[in-house]
Amino acid sequence: MERFLDGQWPSPPPEAGALDHVRERLTYQLLLSREETPTPEELGECRMAATERVAELHKKFSGREDFSRTLGELGMTEADIVKRLTEQELLLRMIEQRLRPSASPTDEDVASYYRETFVPEFRKSTPSAEVPRLSEVEAQIRQVLTEKRVNVLLDQWIEELRPTSRVRIHSF
Repeated sequence: MERFLDGQWPSPPPEAGALDHVRERLTYQLLLSREETPTPEELGECRMAATERVAELHKKFSGREDFSRTLGELGMTEADIVKRLTEQELLLRMIEQRLRPSASPTDEDVASYYRETFVPEFRKSTPSAEVPRLSEVEAQIRQVLTEKRVNVLLDQWIEELRPTSRVRIHSF
């Protein structure tokens, strides 16, 4: 489905390692979905975002028939895609609401990243250019550090959820 969403179909057969990664991601999604209790408003907003995303997805295909044929090859309908994208949107929102507030970097974290990571990488990639001041790239650095921290917190949360549930994936 990920390849389909990227407008790349037919997808090449997956390797064993890729299948293991997909099973792991599905397990994480199932664990996290058990934690969400969306309001009707949130559900409606997520469904609307999913519908808009499907409309954008149509543009990646040569026409309506190509889109419908590809859905058929996937064994899915457009409603199935909207449902799946709605579920993804709900998960992303839940993660954002629960984890982002505690993932903000301190000013010292930003300054340290600027000195130890940003400046050396910038000089390496563009040696002749002048290094931007911290104030010019602070927002970008905060975003990078926040995303990294959200990922760490998400991994911790999933590890906490694992012993509380049993997930079984059946292949057909």
